[in-house]
Amino acid sequence: MHMEIKELKTLEEIRIYSDPYRMQIMNEFQRLNRPATIKEVADAMREVPAKVYYHAKKLESIGLLQLVDTKLINGITAKYYKPFKGQINIKKSELDETIVQVFQSETEKLLSHLYDESKQHFLKASRLAPPSAHLTSPSVFLTKEKAEELFQWVNEFCEQHQDDKKSPEAERYEIFFTIAKNSDSSKK
Repeated sequence: MHMEIKELKTLEEIRIYSDPYRMQIMNEFQRLNRPATIKEVADAMREVPAKVYYHAKKLESIGLLQLVDTKLINGITAKYYKPFKGQINIKKSELDETIVQVFQSETEKLLSHLYDESKQHFLKASRLAPPSAHLTSPSVFLTKEKAEELFQWVNEFCEQHQDDKKSPEAERYEIFFTIAKNSDSSKK
């Protein structure tokens, strides 16, 4: 099974993706785990459908939401969307030098939001009795190829288990995985 990859190349695409409210919309689509209407997502978020619609259209414009079905219900066309479930890459090299600083700021805002959201999931799970959160923060020595292999393995593992509801014992876990080369040149 090979994971689909979406590359965001422009500042506008990064801004659309990095908006915390739009991330909530994406998370709600992921949580529903089936094609859903904007109204269903708005109801689940306790939001006004028009507001969610505006932001969902932005996500659709960069391929992170996709229209997959329409149904005529009582004379109204219901549009069903599904979220992009693959790996999202940000391609800095495509940007003009004049906007690199803004790009960096948007990327840092997105990363900060992802870390904060993951931290909240972790803290909530750690307060359960018994605690159901695990954390590890090792340093490892890998070649560039091995680091990429590890990243791909984690993504493929997660993709294989995203829709795994066959087992009645299966419960939902939130996973936040980062891998970053230590810029410290000494091998400590």
